[in-house]
Amino acid sequence: MVEQTFVCDDDYYVPDANQLITEDDTPVDNFASAKQQRLLVSSLYSALKTQTFLTEANVGVYYTDLQPAIVPDVFLSFDVQVPQNWWEKQNRCYMVWRFGKPPEVAIEIVSNKDGDELGKKLRIYEHMRVSYYIVYDPTQQYGQVLRVYELRGMRYSEISETWLEQVGLGITIWQGEFEGRQDTWLRWCYQNGNILLTGDERASQAEQRAQLLAEQLRSMGIDPDTLA
Repeated sequence: MVEQTFVCDDDYYVPDANQLITEDDTPVDNFASAKQQRLLVSSLYSALKTQTFLTEANVGVYYTDLQPAIVPDVFLSFDVQVPQNWWEKQNRCYMVWRFGKPPEVAIEIVSNKDGDELGKKLRIYEHMRVSYYIVYDPTQQYGQVLRVYELRGMRYSEISETWLEQVGLGITIWQGEFEGRQDTWLRWCYQNGNILLTGDERASQAEQRAQLLAEQLRSMGIDPDTLA
């Protein structure tokens, strides 16, 4: 248990960040989970450029000074930003009392049952009042690939919908290539089912469109290389 130490911040008291463990530098993830996390994080930053949000992988979230941080595989929080000086102790991880709100979405990727994703972690996110808790279980350790929980009142309800109404995003299981690996992935999507593209996917699409346009011009007897 973290020692209860408080400092004055304006007119109220907050836990002293110097007493909290903001990072322990312990690598614990496997190749598949690490790549999946990058996909979820990078596609949000590529696609939601006009929105203010914070999404990260393997960054601690403190919801109380009485317990150690929980470290979601991925979290998403809207209308917040990382402070400019992110090397200051109180800015190195997500402290709910500093950001003023919990994340809207927490995602856990199951590789074994040691994480207790359907037990202890579910209860923590429920207590934190995270709007959506998503458990992605690609090897079906708990018997089901995808579970979505929505906070309704004080408790989570497992829902069949994969459209997260409160955040205006959906999730979907997608087969394709990411970072040279052909596999099945968890992806963010729009309400029409189209996935949020990564920067590389956007660049690839643009290149394909340019090549198609060049071919159309050549078919019309126009050399695209001569166009200004």
